[in-house]
Amino acid sequence: MKFIIILLLITSSATAQTFKAEIEQHRTEYKAAFLKEDNSPLKQKDLQHLNFFDADSTYKVSAKVQILQNKKVFKMPTYNGTSKNFYRCALINFILNDQPITMTLYKSVALANNPMYKNLLFLPFTDQTNGNETYGGGRYIDLSEKEIKNDKIEIDFNKAYNPYCAYGGGYNCPAPPEDNNLQMSITAGEKIYTGGKKH
Repeated sequence: MKFIIILLLITSSATAQTFKAEIEQHRTEYKAAFLKEDNSPLKQKDLQHLNFFDADSTYKVSAKVQILQNKKVFKMPTYNGTSKNFYRCALINFILNDQPITMTLYKSVALANNPMYKNLLFLPFTDQTNGNETYGGGRYIDLSEKEIKNDKIEIDFNKAYNPYCAYGGGYNCPAPPEDNNLQMSITAGEKIYTGGKKH
């Protein structure tokens, strides 16, 4: 029995290390992307001011997906006073920290017509860390329709990231709808940017 317990502990530790390495790799690629984007608000010297919560596998959940029918286009407000056309693509349901949660997945009308991004799903959200530990305007998670398997999809809040508006002005970042206002603290993903605001 003692051997089995030790083996389980070793396996659990190895799994945790693998997950941490996966998130570290994701964040390395995330930072590198800022240097490739033409309209990026950040340069190499700014990347040191990006901050993240420690990788935490409890914030990676399996969600049930309910595809919505008769999708209607609506205007999602942005932080510069304009709006962008989206439609509600699906509802997702999962348990996080012992709480049942329902959120909405969105699709951008403009990107849905682009072959490169036609499968992109957009999960903007706000939570109780906003304005304190994380950006006040909420955070985003990118997903793909191809990730939906047997009416389920994995949601990893460790991959939550800030909109460009968190770093500088002049961007029309969508404001997360009330559908995805979480009444809990999501201590995973990207934290507040500690560098100077770009103009």
